[in-house]
Amino acid sequence: MTIFNYITLVSGALAIVLILLQTRGAGLGAGLGGGGEVNTERRGSDKSIHNITIALVTIFALSLLANIIFV
Repeated sequence: MTIFNYITLVSGALAIVLILLQTRGAGLGAGLGGGGEVNTERRGSDKSIHNITIALVTIFALSLLANIIFV
């Protein structure tokens, strides 16, 4: 296994955990537009989890591309 495989596995697993920790708009109805919630600005730990999730998903995607290109 290359370093890209390890990066992909770790970042993917952490991204899954962080996505599951996010509670805003949870449920299938909210995903299809039937949530009825007013989306407000993210604050505190919710904003931190959101930003870390975006970074991990970006790292995950880049490691997949690097694995395809370099291996």
